[in-house]
Amino acid sequence: MSAECKTLKAYLAPPTQHKQRKLHDEHERYETLLHRSFNDGCDTMTAVNEVVSGEDLNWHSKNALKQYVPNLLDEDTYNASQLADDHPIRYANTAAVFDHDEDRHHEICWEVPLPGRGTNFWIPLQMNPEQEHWWHSLIDDEDDSVWAGELRLQRDGKRWVLHVTANYEAEPDHSCSPESDDVTPVGFDVGESKLLVGCALRDDTPVDPLFVDGGRVRHLRQKQASTEDRLKPRYASNLLDDLVWGRWQDAIEDEIEKASHRAVEYASQFENPVIVLEYLEGITDEDIGKYWNRRLGKWLFSRLQSRIEDKAAEHGIPVEYVHPHHTSKTCHACQHVGYRPHQGTFKCTNEACWVSEYQADLNAAANIANRLNPWGESLPWKSAGDDSPRSGGQWQAHEDTSPSEGLPSERRASDDKDSSSSPAVGAGANPETGDANTS
Repeated sequence: MSAECKTLKAYLAPPTQHKQRKLHDEHERYETLLHRSFNDGCDTMTAVNEVVSGEDLNWHSKNALKQYVPNLLDEDTYNASQLADDHPIRYANTAAVFDHDEDRHHEICWEVPLPGRGTNFWIPLQMNPEQEHWWHSLIDDEDDSVWAGELRLQRDGKRWVLHVTANYEAEPDHSCSPESDDVTPVGFDVGESKLLVGCALRDDTPVDPLFVDGGRVRHLRQKQASTEDRLKPRYASNLLDDLVWGRWQDAIEDEIEKASHRAVEYASQFENPVIVLEYLEGITDEDIGKYWNRRLGKWLFSRLQSRIEDKAAEHGIPVEYVHPHHTSKTCHACQHVGYRPHQGTFKCTNEACWVSEYQADLNAAANIANRLNPWGESLPWKSAGDDSPRSGGQWQAHEDTSPSEGLPSERRASDDKDSSSSPAVGAGANPETGDANTS
């Protein structure tokens, strides 16, 4: 048995103006403390605690900040140099307090935590029907097969969307094991110029790569971003919903479906394939700045990975996640650290290596596949400068996922259950008195 996780998503039912104001105020308080902790270089939970203690923010979010900010500053995780413009409100798993009543139009309500006593309020959740059974398992006190992890409340235009990490135990159900010596690792790199690049390894050599062009998705995202910028100041919400988040969003989803289908079809042609993906969870964990967000959308990376995983399960193909660090700046042939003079090209600095110049996304996909076994953590550190394209945007801290959650294949139920087994309010440590136990 291994501990896995799934992100549950639900929109908050349109709140009253009074509740909307409370949500906005809480978001501003969270952003203020996040930036203050980050700018003060708080690289320990104790340092963050000194910043948030006594401040007017709910204690679940204070506990979450104590975990999140040190990870942002840790050079072995995010090593962020600056924050992105907008972040969701993070909550420790102790904020997972829900009420269920089948007689209500919206069966499940969430208790929104606010600072102070008696200030919390309940709000109905509009669930994705496909995830309804997950929600019921999560809130059922007698069902311990699913338990809550971190929560995130994100603004989506005029609406709010709640993301809840649902942890569960699972047994592998595949015809081959990733630990077997006779599997074929198939790595996939999600990018911008090439939406998806697939690479299978045979005897550690890339064979028959797959390239899925990202031009149409990039074009649709650019249209979305520019149109949204023009329409938002005019309060043209109907046109925004219909055009930007309606037809164009559907077209992007269609491209994701096509790309994920091609990915699994590509992997299926090899003997005993194992699909290998970077652990980004909504890029959510190598963080990108406004330049890339406008062109691709923060959600697209994790959405594409999720659809690949879903389709792979239907074909009985195992999916493994590996750490993303330096896959784009390491030579797949000699493991020396090189550089990218521009977006589509990787250059190896090892004069003895046969790779002088290589397609950058294909090089990354080969590195991802090569990390299946071993995991590839022992990279030879021979720095050759900044990996970012010279004309690209600056990498920034991401606002969606805490890297401390670990890879799906590394999570252990015992670790999570100790801190997440009860969603009741008051199960976490008091944020005013030192380091907290957060999920």
